[in-house]
Amino acid sequence: MDSNTKELKKELNLVNATSIVAGSMIGSGIFIVTAAMSKDLGSSGWLLFTWFLTGLLTIAAALSYGELAGMMPNAGGQYVYIQRAYGKLVSFLYGWTVFTVIQTGVIAAVAVAFANYTSVFIPKLETELFSIGNFTTITLKQVMAIVSVVLLTYINTKGIQNGKKLQLLFTVAKLFALFALIIFGLYVGLQTDILSQNFENPWNAFKTISNNDGTSTTIGITGLALAGAVGTTIINSLFSSDAWNNVTFIAAEIKDPKKNIPRSLFLGTLIVTIIYLLANLAYLSLLPMSGNPNGTTVLERGIMFASEDRVGAAAANMIFGNVGVFIMAGLIMISTFGCNSGLILSGGRLFYAMSKDGLFFKQAGELNNNNVPEKALWFQCVWASILCLSGKYGDLLTYATFASLLFYMLTIYGIFILRKKEPNAERPYKAFGYPFVPILYILITGAICVTLLINYTVNTGLGLLIVLLGIPVYYLTQKNKK
Repeated sequence: MDSNTKELKKELNLVNATSIVAGSMIGSGIFIVTAAMSKDLGSSGWLLFTWFLTGLLTIAAALSYGELAGMMPNAGGQYVYIQRAYGKLVSFLYGWTVFTVIQTGVIAAVAVAFANYTSVFIPKLETELFSIGNFTTITLKQVMAIVSVVLLTYINTKGIQNGKKLQLLFTVAKLFALFALIIFGLYVGLQTDILSQNFENPWNAFKTISNNDGTSTTIGITGLALAGAVGTTIINSLFSSDAWNNVTFIAAEIKDPKKNIPRSLFLGTLIVTIIYLLANLAYLSLLPMSGNPNGTTVLERGIMFASEDRVGAAAANMIFGNVGVFIMAGLIMISTFGCNSGLILSGGRLFYAMSKDGLFFKQAGELNNNNVPEKALWFQCVWASILCLSGKYGDLLTYATFASLLFYMLTIYGIFILRKKEPNAERPYKAFGYPFVPILYILITGAICVTLLINYTVNTGLGLLIVLLGIPVYYLTQKNKK
């Protein structure tokens, strides 16, 4: 059969779409980032507020995207929305950033997190293979990360049926495991007075700075300093809650997409927001927020100084004892593997849509005999694998999260543009709380971006630079085609 006669098949129902939203969001972040956030805020009240604000922003964005998803139920999702509102250049810049850092960078980081926790069971994965000067050291863990990306890519080339079954299986498994962690955590934790201690002064915020001699210094923060701390540290929880928009990339394969995409966006983001808030409450029930960086036990180190920031592992240790390390490692392996399954499945569809518009490698616009964009998936796999080897994916994620926020704001502002440009267009679902909810999202997210630019000028500036580098690339590619 000629590739031009093939088409993407509508194989995904509401449950499958919701599992992609939730499964793509839950990776390793929820088990780690609370430690850094605790150091930045020092307050249980402000910590939970920041996670709550993250949830509100994510749900508000998802509800706003629902209008665009209903109008344009096509493969490529957000890329398509941006093109309709702003034109080809801006949509190319989005796709360029997704390919260079957002999608592939997250896939690489999640794959390396999977390999890191696999090494708990297979210590030999820590073995160094060789070094490339002072640039990076290649270990068996990185090879393991690449193997996981290649395996998931291969599975997804065999048809959407395989991808959806794998995604649903791992999403259900990780949700079950997370709820078990939360229930056991609250049951064990509430039998102690740790939670009440953490909430003695819930709004007394302070920043904790680690010193070179192993001690720490605390600085009280109020007013603008506190607002700045929340605006800066929220990058951690926003990263942990990102990738919810991936379901829009596969719109062409969802049954009744005009209804099911908006519903899945809302349900998936709501489920994850509730889980994240409960998980942090479980942490606060099991571990003191403040701790001693030189403590010898997980209780003495607390949330702030959890070993290697592994708050989830410290919490599991409090519930299950030493075996908790292995239980948590297993949970994170399931979580990260399932997360990458959704990211890989979705990302290929975006690059397929770009290729159809002449904005990506021509081969990426072809479907294989299983009606999936196999070559687009392999292009994504190759670059993500290179990022696994680079050792620079941590920096890439900082750039990517900032760039993601910029495009989220741009996309949501597109609702206003299209309402004006196309007032009579079919809108099966209209953005919840329009115009107030979309405006509020843009204002709050804009303030966060400004705060990040002030406090993380180099990293966010580089994120912006990666986006802008797409401009000469766009004009060069278009010139070559002419």
